Amino acid sequence: MQVNDAQTLVLCVLADGPMHGYAINTAIEELTGERLGPGSLYGALTRLEAKELIESLGEKGRQRPVRLTPRGREVLEQELRAMARVAATGLRSLGVNPA
Repeated sequence: MQVNDAQTLVLCVLADGPMHGYAINTAIEELTGERLGPGSLYGALTRLEAKELIESLGEKGRQRPVRLTPRGREVLEQELRAMARVAATGLRSLGVNPA
């Protein structure tokens, strides 16, 4: 999985609402069947926060929930629309009707 893939996955699962790191990774595992390694997950969180696509809600005990920012929602939508176009084109090229 590429760095941007991890970031996109994090943004996708945060679209459902705020989560902390363990919950994010659990949601990613439910979505993809695989967990991100700690370096990939926390690296993605750090990069997304630096880009102001997510923001911390402060610490709650040992947990530090984060949520999408309005800009994060915009970027996620743009990325998913681009991915959908690529997937539809690839499926048509394979002779498969895109869903």
